[in-house]
Amino acid sequence: MITSFSLQSFNIASTAHNSRNKQDLAKQNSVELVLGYRNPKGCNRFSFGSRRSIHERVSTGFKGVAVITDNKSAMSATEEDLENIGILHIDPAIKPFKDHFKCRLKRYIDQKKLIEEYEGGLEEFAQGYLKFGFNREEGGIVYREWAPAAQEAQIIGDFNEWNGSNHPMEKNQFGVWSIKIPDVAGNPAIPHNSRVKFRFRHGGVWADRIPAWIKYATVDPTKFAAPYDGVYWDPPLSERYQFKYPRPPKPKAPRIYEAHVGMSSSEPRINSYKEFADDILPRIRANNYNTVQLMAVMEHSYYASFGYHVTNFFAVSSRSGTPEDLKYLIDKAHSLGLHVLMDVVHSHASNNVTDGLNGFDVGQVSQESYFHTGDRGYHKLWDSRLFNYANWEVLRFLLSNLRWWLEEFKFDGFRFDGVTSMLYHHHGVNIAFSGDYNEYFSEATDVDAVVYLMLANSLIHNILPDATVIAEDVSGMPGLGRPISEVGIGFDYRLAMAIPDKWIDYLKNKKDHEWSMKEISLSLTNRRYSEKCVSYAESHDQSIVGDKTFSFLLMDEEIYSGMSCLADASPTIERGIALHKMIHFITMSLGGEGYLNFMGNEFGHPEWIDFPREGNGWSYEKCRRQWSLVDTDHLRYKFMNAFDKAMNLLDDKFSFLASTKQIVSSTNEEDKVIVFERGDLVFVFNFHPETTYEGYKVGCDLPGKYRVALDSDAREFGGHGRVGHNVDHFTAPEGIPGVPESNFNNRPNSFKILSPPRTCVVYYRVDESQEENSISNLVGVQETSTAADIVANIPDGSSASKEREKMKYFKTK
Repeated sequence: MITSFSLQSFNIASTAHNSRNKQDLAKQNSVELVLGYRNPKGCNRFSFGSRRSIHERVSTGFKGVAVITDNKSAMSATEEDLENIGILHIDPAIKPFKDHFKCRLKRYIDQKKLIEEYEGGLEEFAQGYLKFGFNREEGGIVYREWAPAAQEAQIIGDFNEWNGSNHPMEKNQFGVWSIKIPDVAGNPAIPHNSRVKFRFRHGGVWADRIPAWIKYATVDPTKFAAPYDGVYWDPPLSERYQFKYPRPPKPKAPRIYEAHVGMSSSEPRINSYKEFADDILPRIRANNYNTVQLMAVMEHSYYASFGYHVTNFFAVSSRSGTPEDLKYLIDKAHSLGLHVLMDVVHSHASNNVTDGLNGFDVGQVSQESYFHTGDRGYHKLWDSRLFNYANWEVLRFLLSNLRWWLEEFKFDGFRFDGVTSMLYHHHGVNIAFSGDYNEYFSEATDVDAVVYLMLANSLIHNILPDATVIAEDVSGMPGLGRPISEVGIGFDYRLAMAIPDKWIDYLKNKKDHEWSMKEISLSLTNRRYSEKCVSYAESHDQSIVGDKTFSFLLMDEEIYSGMSCLADASPTIERGIALHKMIHFITMSLGGEGYLNFMGNEFGHPEWIDFPREGNGWSYEKCRRQWSLVDTDHLRYKFMNAFDKAMNLLDDKFSFLASTKQIVSSTNEEDKVIVFERGDLVFVFNFHPETTYEGYKVGCDLPGKYRVALDSDAREFGGHGRVGHNVDHFTAPEGIPGVPESNFNNRPNSFKILSPPRTCVVYYRVDESQEENSISNLVGVQETSTAADIVANIPDGSSASKEREKMKYFKTK
């Protein structure tokens, strides 16, 4: 899924390695949609030479599939609309591509207006689950399915002993099959939690499929490779989970704990939603994360796909429990103050036929399918199907899917997987993005997908203004993280996906003295200042089978024998723990406006992830989290965990992730030291393997007195306690006021510190007006206080940081 790329930001010249209309209309209407013609600027234009007309749906009470018509749409964007492209004023380098953005904007406006006219608006359109699939209506259950290629159709299941002859469905002119099954003696004819399937005939062959909008699907665990069955899920009121807690306030900056419920057990088995809620969520909260991101929520028949080959888009993964169990998990998270994001997969779908959406594709034309036909509808690397985002019913299906998870389960946002694959017709395969804007805005751009993502982000933020939406994109497309009002795509954040590759390269291929401070700094700051990033050192991608977690890369086989505190640490263990802390912390503090950590990496989980498969004898041994390692007091894993907890707490106190002030003042190759400011904190990272610097001068912005806020060398973090925490560091002015080139490292003030090798120390400016009441007691109890105690007792923020929030730039020396 990841391709190598080089992103050249317009603000940071650098490169890095590595995507119901509310009114019933009785009259006929014609609607325009686009064909696949692409102009040289890469925007799909209306192809007036080949259009067909459709009519408004009347019979079912919801509106028709919009396809191409012979008439120009009366609902088109005005020239004034098309000139209002805010992103051109933010990034002047985009101006040569103004026509592309005008076309994109026209496509978005026209599509939205069509939805407003024929469906009553975007939010109404995104409630397809109230019509499609199984729904209770007066006196019975109504089931609807869009399957234009079917010639006959039936509903079958446990309720009719899998004989659909008495339950034939009727098809309307838009390819929607429907049936109403009357209640029996006042009770639903289809019992709750009973199996159902959609049976249809095409070309003389009958096929059984799981309904596309099914809300739960299960498999017989006693049968090897058994197919999934759809399940009618409509629990009685007494069995439905009732949410008890409101959504917590949106955090200033997300500190995300990426988690996989199934592999969260310490035992070699699949964990449940309830067990995760009761056992794992408290761990996440204790480590001061404010957001949990759940992987593999949508049903996927192949466990080892990590949840990325989705078969049933509206169904929760039944391996870990029921829909009600997942609601319990999310409610529990909210009670702990945690936002919950869902890893949503709209970039592709499982290639499975018997239990996936692909089963509805029987060779029909693309307008009658969820997917493109031919090569365009198939991802060769992923062996999966690719959506036709220009299709009206695909838009209904995917947008409704987003609203379903937000409203039914109270998710607080999404991480969109595989966005690079969506943005380009080439899907980023074998493409090394150089940063040339022609690579982003050309005929390779899939504007159908871009418009869908704009609609999706518009919908999400209209329904839930405080939602957090993150894009997994490796290409670095400009505007991805700008609001739709500027003709951006509307994501709140993009993942900084080049950063882990840089660390892996260093850990595998470079000796410590070969590490370049400038290269590390550049890799971490190489992003568009106007588009927020979530940084991470390692996610699930970095530790899947075939690779190793960072702790395992650093300590290798000694991790099995050298982690006991009952014996002195070997040089390998010393180095490994020190660099593990430094790598994760500098990634967090310099790499973005949010931070992500994958489950277990906070304490240096060893080895790798390997899902049960034929190649490992279907073992769960490497598909679990060994929590006992961090819970055992005499093992050194506790040190990395404690530091992870403290660095999150530091952001709680100072909100440095949310600060737009980020200045790298020194990247000294000889000393192997990086110094930077984030907010009004001063960070000093000494990567030298041997040298301690006494009286080391570091630059800073504001004059005053500075003290240690966080020290990776503290004993509770597995360090040697060489840095004094009760020392006051007073600044001295540097150079001529107002003349940066005369300053020390372009900073107007400086102070001197002790910097031991392989350590990172953060300094905060003491607000002396609060010092007597809030801080003076810390010095007197220094010998009995832990480093975490010091962080916890620092007053929140500082007056200086509030004064300086107006600064919005990155500056690198």
